[in-house]
Amino acid sequence: MKTTFNINNLVRPNIAALKPYSSARDEFKDATSNQMIFLDANENPFENGVNRYPDPQQKDVKSLLSKIKNIPTENILLGNGSDEVLDLIFRAFCEPNQDNIITLPPTYGMYDVLANTNAIDVLTVELDIDFQPKVEEILNTQNDDTKLLFLCSPNNPTANSFEASKIEKLLTNFNGIVVIDEAYIDFSEDKSWLSRLSDFPNLIVTQTLSKAYGMAGIRLGICYASTEIISILNKIKPPYNVNQLTQQKAIQRLENQQDVQNEIQNIILERRLLIKALASVTWINTIYPTQANFVLVKVDDATNRYNQLVEKGIVVRNRTNQPLCENCLRFTVGTSEENEKLIAVLKDLAGFTKPSWS
Repeated sequence: MKTTFNINNLVRPNIAALKPYSSARDEFKDATSNQMIFLDANENPFENGVNRYPDPQQKDVKSLLSKIKNIPTENILLGNGSDEVLDLIFRAFCEPNQDNIITLPPTYGMYDVLANTNAIDVLTVELDIDFQPKVEEILNTQNDDTKLLFLCSPNNPTANSFEASKIEKLLTNFNGIVVIDEAYIDFSEDKSWLSRLSDFPNLIVTQTLSKAYGMAGIRLGICYASTEIISILNKIKPPYNVNQLTQQKAIQRLENQQDVQNEIQNIILERRLLIKALASVTWINTIYPTQANFVLVKVDDATNRYNQLVEKGIVVRNRTNQPLCENCLRFTVGTSEENEKLIAVLKDLAGFTKPSWS
């Protein structure tokens, strides 16, 4: 266990010195205030359900997440999608035009986009042929200006989870913050790293309601970390970053865990059936192991097959331009009816080859 980690050595000096904005709803926190007359926030006084500003700390949503995940509310931060959460992490810890991060391609493309947006250099260490992190190379790549390491597990687009021993070694020996993106953890047989938050002060775990919870349209991202890290991120988040409608829909969904778990189990079952069917498609060369709600496959000609599927009314993801993913397509697991149509089209295309003039 690394004992020398000090968050104060990583946070940007201007962020450490920052006095956060205090909103009207931050300053008046009386939970029994239903009968109060609010004349403090310059709101429209005519009630329509959304004329008041939302809870800036999303207390009811965090309370539900705390019970479900067994994580104290003070270790939770919510964002307008995971992308806002990730952007806050960049802005809190990475000095523009000076610091760098490490990513492990092929992986989620927004890490690079956010780094470029914040003028942060990106150091890359490609995954090995089994889509696992090259631990020693990663540790040797870091330097004095390396602040963040991004691990997407289960990984997008490869769908596999990283070995726990590799992640633990990185957490123990990496000099900065390790961000484990668990957007797809609900579909995995592996345990979440939430249970290890207290063991590693440099660990941030991000999750989302967009995948397993089926709430992509409300844009709610979740960050779990030490109270010190959450406190720093709270200083710079917009005062009302999660709107009232999003909070209401999230609460409704979080309170209905049985339906969520039923849908997860259905997706896992459909994933198994889809993989079995894919094995009979002659032009699919490799079906990679998956712990997510999608399957990555290597085909004979990804661009050609992608275009053929579009012509048949099915949109998948062509990942052939990603490192280690030449001629790979990514299939999201749909409903049983959608998957059956996909398989029928894939088998029908077995008799078609790329035209010689294309």
